[in-house]
Amino acid sequence: MKIAVIGATGLVGQMMLRCLEESTLPVTGLIPAASARSAGRMIPFRGTDQTVVTVEEAVRAKPDLALFSAGGAAALQYAPLFAKAGCTVIDNSSAWRREPGVPLVVPEVNGHLIGKDDRIIANPNCSTIQLVVALNPLHKAFGIKRIVVSTYQSVSGSGVKGLRQLDDERNSRTGEKCYPHPIDLNVIPQGGTFLPNGITVEEEKLIYETRKIIGDPGIAITATVVRVPVQVSHSESVNIEFFKPVTPQQVKEVLQSAPGIRIMDHPEESIYPTPLMAAGKDEVFVGRIRQDASLETAVDMWIVSDNVRKGAATNAVQIAEILRERNLL
Repeated sequence: MKIAVIGATGLVGQMMLRCLEESTLPVTGLIPAASARSAGRMIPFRGTDQTVVTVEEAVRAKPDLALFSAGGAAALQYAPLFAKAGCTVIDNSSAWRREPGVPLVVPEVNGHLIGKDDRIIANPNCSTIQLVVALNPLHKAFGIKRIVVSTYQSVSGSGVKGLRQLDDERNSRTGEKCYPHPIDLNVIPQGGTFLPNGITVEEEKLIYETRKIIGDPGIAITATVVRVPVQVSHSESVNIEFFKPVTPQQVKEVLQSAPGIRIMDHPEESIYPTPLMAAGKDEVFVGRIRQDASLETAVDMWIVSDNVRKGAATNAVQIAEILRERNLL
């Protein structure tokens, strides 16, 4: 397989390369691509140095697969060119997530929906991925009526700029601002711009994408996105209301056999997921599973996952592995 990574010099692009190195995909040719100013740089991959090329050069190379992490504008411009050349595109931006006919895929949830004619596949938002991995098996088992989710999102979700602002502030340096307020020693209840109804773009994505991936537009969802001074891993406090009474033990039994999930739920011993322990791992970690004290049909839980790995790069590579297993590449 000849694989192109578009945005190979960025935070997620670098992680895509690492996940490809760790995968069993038979990469016979790697084409790292980025903007013209990065062309000519050398990037190590499986023991050899690869030269970064422009996206136009990557298109002309006609790869079998292109992993995109170059932003929405680049995805809209170049993904159709790769698809026209017979390449399958997995895009990490929001550019194609709402496009009719483009599958929005989390392998543990709806990987079976990918068809042989799907040339562009959308990778969901990082906070959505970890949420639906945990929610989907519960929705199948019990039926979810309503979800209330508050996210605690790390600065790496904003890319290198977010990491730099946090580092600059912690080291008393002046630098480019990614957020409208200081992030060190602070939390910011804003993810993206505000929409006329008062919710933010990130909250709207979480609501729309969760419904689309689970395949149930009737689920009631409300979300609050908060940026916190953590480098890697997103955390989510989730209240799930079912159509009937469900116990925490029933929830645990379902999640224990669900793919991609690891339960850490011994609060009496202070065992529960944290961003630090989830960093660098591919699982979605679930803990603090407990009965809602105000509603017998509701359960609370805490979900944590590495947003750069499972929330972006790993999910994309897992999609590629599905394509390979089903002979769609």
